[in-house]
Amino acid sequence: MPKRADMTIELPEDGTQPVFLAIAASIIGEIERGRLKPGDALPGTRALAAKLKVHRNTVDAAFQELTMQGWLTAKPSRGTFVADDLPEPRKSVMRAPPRTLAAGGTSTEPPPLLRISDGAADPRLMPRGELARAFRRALSAPGFLADASYGDPRGALALRTALADYLIGERGLTAAPDDLMVTRGSQMGLFLAAAAILAPGEAIAVEEPGYPLAWSAFRAAGARVIGVPVDAHGIDIDRLAHLVEREPGLKAVYVTPHHQYPTTVTLGAGRRLKLLDLARRRSLTIIEDDYDHEYRFEGRPVLSLAARAGPGLSVVYVGSLSKLLAPAVRLGYVVASPQILRRMADRREAIDRQGDLPLEHALASLIADGDLRRHTRKARRIYAARRDRLAEEIAGTLGDAVSFDPPAGGLAIWLRLRAGLSAETWAANAARSGLVITPGVRFALDAGQAPQAFRFGYANLDETELKRAVALLSKTMPHAGN
Repeated sequence: MPKRADMTIELPEDGTQPVFLAIAASIIGEIERGRLKPGDALPGTRALAAKLKVHRNTVDAAFQELTMQGWLTAKPSRGTFVADDLPEPRKSVMRAPPRTLAAGGTSTEPPPLLRISDGAADPRLMPRGELARAFRRALSAPGFLADASYGDPRGALALRTALADYLIGERGLTAAPDDLMVTRGSQMGLFLAAAAILAPGEAIAVEEPGYPLAWSAFRAAGARVIGVPVDAHGIDIDRLAHLVEREPGLKAVYVTPHHQYPTTVTLGAGRRLKLLDLARRRSLTIIEDDYDHEYRFEGRPVLSLAARAGPGLSVVYVGSLSKLLAPAVRLGYVVASPQILRRMADRREAIDRQGDLPLEHALASLIADGDLRRHTRKARRIYAARRDRLAEEIAGTLGDAVSFDPPAGGLAIWLRLRAGLSAETWAANAARSGLVITPGVRFALDAGQAPQAFRFGYANLDETELKRAVALLSKTMPHAGN
């Protein structure tokens, strides 16, 4: 049995930091001091909320933030645990040894940790002032109290209406408010969609390499997950067609066509048309995860599959507002047929009667006032500059040890390693120097077929941090064959 965590949570009294971020920071501190160790079980959100005298949603938001960052891991039906894969240097930092000086006055204190995300937005750029004002307006609006009781499991009508207008203008996707469901992040949307369209034991085809958290959501819904190879042009439609022939229980396909996760490639027009045709002929439901649509740096964003679907084809479109603001803002949405949304709402009410109404009303205000669009334009400029700076650092520092195609959009670079280099060995070496980066094996259903690559999320690091990260990669590069 895993050890139940013994920890101390300190909450600020000056109100300068959101409570859920303060809880998250306190838990990180307990991990760094060694009071929480890899594999330790955390208290349940209800028990911790009661102890801290805060709302359970606040603790849940803190746990979700730490899970997204990789500090914690959630295990279905078991609870939340400190991640098992935290690197050895963290253990050194956790023991908090006294600062010492080696000969010549050089510090021997373990290096501070630098974590490469999988493509998260930079929370330092979040429009906190605008969001705070939107919260105040939402809470003080004359009609808010009338809506503050249990509401529609599809989400606040104000946000669904604002999103419908936003999707028409920004994504070319025509959807009425009744075609939308607001969820606590896209992860909930993926789970509810799978539970609504797949019976237990039925199969869903997914991209490989692909998004492990989507696979977890589908499995939690009772589905079998089958991989389809991805190449430089996206998911292999011919291989998918062969899979459909030999798998009668295959009912759906999950794709990330705009910026494939993790390789960042865009699914070409020819393959998009073939995928839509195959899905129509074989009655497949497409789950389209368009997780970072707004971050297209060259040319216009590619029109979504859902916008091209037409009659006779079922497409469930999943989007996220977290990539526009910060991982801690857990808001996603789903566009689907009324029948699918009805089944999703039924399942949602069993676990989460409704969403966060104050947050939903605040986001509706941000969208309606144009604040979200202005923030997106600003963030897009900053992230494009960070992408370019990272590309320069990699080319100038790592040389022919790696190769990559500068992505036209998205918030990460797919860094392919030269033949003979092991991504897992390199990641382990980097961890000992204080750099956490995810090797390709994490994105593979079959570890034996794992790509020797890294997904290098750059958006949440400034130029100084990016330079330091690449320098650490250079310093810890393994020899060929290792």
